Amino acid sequence: MSVSSEERILRFLKFRGRQTAETVARHLDISVPGARKHLDRMKAAGLVDFEDEAGAVGRPRRFFLLAAKAEARFPDTHAELTLDMIGSVRRLFGADGLDRLIEDRERRTDDRYAEALKEADGIEARLDRMAALRSEEGYLAEWERLPDGGGYLLVENHCPICAAARACQGFCRSELESFRRAFAPLASVERAEHMLAGSRRCAYLVRPRGDDAA
Repeated sequence: MSVSSEERILRFLKFRGRQTAETVARHLDISVPGARKHLDRMKAAGLVDFEDEAGAVGRPRRFFLLAAKAEARFPDTHAELTLDMIGSVRRLFGADGLDRLIEDRERRTDDRYAEALKEADGIEARLDRMAALRSEEGYLAEWERLPDGGGYLLVENHCPICAAARACQGFCRSELESFRRAFAPLASVERAEHMLAGSRRCAYLVRPRGDDAA
């Protein structure tokens, strides 16, 4: 199944953040005027926006980024139903009931990750598998080595439960704890970027421990 240039641009901006027409052209392997034509059409449709950034000399550089309308192409999984259910749990069972629901989800997540990672030897093998698992769950995940050699970054370019996380940040705390258990004892895990704090993505710093910190 072929993917349109528009969809490729949307995914590129989703994964990599704001970009110039030149970098979009290189990504699509087309001319810069061709890239600008696509971007202008998407701007008119409300899918992308732009920011002009002044440099030391010359004209400002124009960076294109996803507009709010484009986020509908990367949907929040059953957002309205999820919010209704969270509200119902709070009303019927109180905060303790919601905590128990999150704890049950966390246990099932831990079991699923433990089974999937049991043959993943080493941090990078676990990162490969975890990125694949999270992508299957809708998080558009990937990982990268930090340039200073101090560890890795596990990146999630989308959150399919964002509405639920905004309504109850216990979901975010629970997922961080699941990541920590998934990488123990090979590495520590800390959140480095958070969508709910205004970042365009969620990212987790994975630092090797002991003999794995080579």
